[in-house]
Amino acid sequence: MFKRSIVLLGLSLSLVLAACSNNDSSTGNNSSNTNDSGETPEVVTYHFFNAATAGRDVNTNETTLGAMFEEATGVNFRMEHLVGDINQRIGVMVASGDYPDVIVPDDTIDTLLDAKALIPLNDLLEEHGQNILAAYDEYLHMFTQDDGNIYYIPFGATVNEFQPNPNIDQGAFWIQRGILKEYGFPEINTLDEYLEIITRYAAENPEIDGMRTIPFTGLTYDWRFFAFSNAPNHLAGYPNDGGVMIDMETHEATVYADSEYTKEWLKSLNDLNADGLLDQEMFVMNYDEYLAKLSSGRVLGFFDYGWQFGNARNALRDAGNPDREFMALPIVFDGVEQDQYLDPPSFTSNRGVGITVNAENPERIIQFFDHIIQEEQQKKIMWGLEGEHYTVDEDGRYFQTEEQIELVQNQQFREEFGMTTFEWNWPRLNGSFENGNAVEPRRQPEVALATYRDADREYLDAYGISTFAELFADPQERPWYPAWSANIEQGSPHAIFEERANELTRRHYARIVLAEPANFEKEWNDFVEAYRKLDVEAYENFFTDVVQARVRGEW
Repeated sequence: MFKRSIVLLGLSLSLVLAACSNNDSSTGNNSSNTNDSGETPEVVTYHFFNAATAGRDVNTNETTLGAMFEEATGVNFRMEHLVGDINQRIGVMVASGDYPDVIVPDDTIDTLLDAKALIPLNDLLEEHGQNILAAYDEYLHMFTQDDGNIYYIPFGATVNEFQPNPNIDQGAFWIQRGILKEYGFPEINTLDEYLEIITRYAAENPEIDGMRTIPFTGLTYDWRFFAFSNAPNHLAGYPNDGGVMIDMETHEATVYADSEYTKEWLKSLNDLNADGLLDQEMFVMNYDEYLAKLSSGRVLGFFDYGWQFGNARNALRDAGNPDREFMALPIVFDGVEQDQYLDPPSFTSNRGVGITVNAENPERIIQFFDHIIQEEQQKKIMWGLEGEHYTVDEDGRYFQTEEQIELVQNQQFREEFGMTTFEWNWPRLNGSFENGNAVEPRRQPEVALATYRDADREYLDAYGISTFAELFADPQERPWYPAWSANIEQGSPHAIFEERANELTRRHYARIVLAEPANFEKEWNDFVEAYRKLDVEAYENFFTDVVQARVRGEW
């Protein structure tokens, strides 16, 4: 689809230099820099709206990395992160036609595609994005739309060798790990065992540091509701394929929202609620309140994906009480033989960063993207600066000293340097560099082992493991994974099903969990009746077709 030619690389470089000296730029700023070639490009500032993750609203050139990238490209971004409801915010954009220059719309990307808010990137990538094309080469067909155009760039193209994570950044049941120490590091496998030990500890410790103990909570806010509704799927021994479970032999998709697995999960929470052990704010608190609650040290357990509460984990680590930190457990229902929490190698093709129709001189944005996806820039983003933030041994392996680990784990440093700004939501690499080192330090075995403090090793040794991921079963091969990355056309029957199904689950699950125990069956049956009025079969057939096509190599 895309040519790989020296001519275009030369053309791209020429256009970079030409564009850098062009005064006809998007939101022209009043500063300029001198780059290595002696050119003095006018700096242009673009508005970058991130609806996917929380973060600081800063100019990228206020960070160390952003200043470096501005000097090299003449481009700065004014970052803005979502506050409030994502659908409402994107809906206002579409209705008004007032878009930021660059946007990460997360799961509302189909809304923007339907509104023709994103520009095709094909020609821009040909002329200015050869590094991007090289990195995403084997994935391009996965996010090329039916009209032959590319409208956004996903995150995390795996290059060279896949590197598994020694720690848990995906789904798990988390427990305040001091509980495990308190009771002699027991082996906990099932949901009943997990809830029993939390209940026991809560009864013996009604307060923690003068605050009321919260035995169990969960994340239900806005689009993050999946962190609550996905739990029964994992308890049943399946990975996160979205709203469906995929049969490993037939590759047929089945919804689980009204399954016996989900009923058992909600019944367990209903029992907790009846006993006064469930967080009473679980269905009303927002994301920031949830993170604050986890950071307080008084939450005993919850289900979530590790990447969603990194700030809370950092806050607990910085607080200096290791036993208040959380440990991930591969909890399943009784009778399930093997967990499947760990993701197999995968690529999420229906999320990414796009350039909107409002952006002037979009080639400047692509040139910036193309610059930061180069290996040398990815090393700075992920690892920092050699000698300051990481060290290279005589065999060329990257590692971090104790002082370097302490520095790069500090949240304030990460923000000021720019790691938190650039490590996700931009075109980026996964896997390993050409020299064999992991793109992400957390996936480098030498670093993972070195980051463990004595307090961490106490738990690792107690369970006979060398990394926390070793508690979990290895992922099974799933060439379609994840199924939820299928592009669903806005306004299609499948999109309407998801919208209505989400409305039903959000409304009914809270009612079911908070119901009086005597009313549990009625509330559950009311939900199932309403859910089955939707075209469940057509939705399942859609994902069956998607999965079976991907198994055949057809994306």
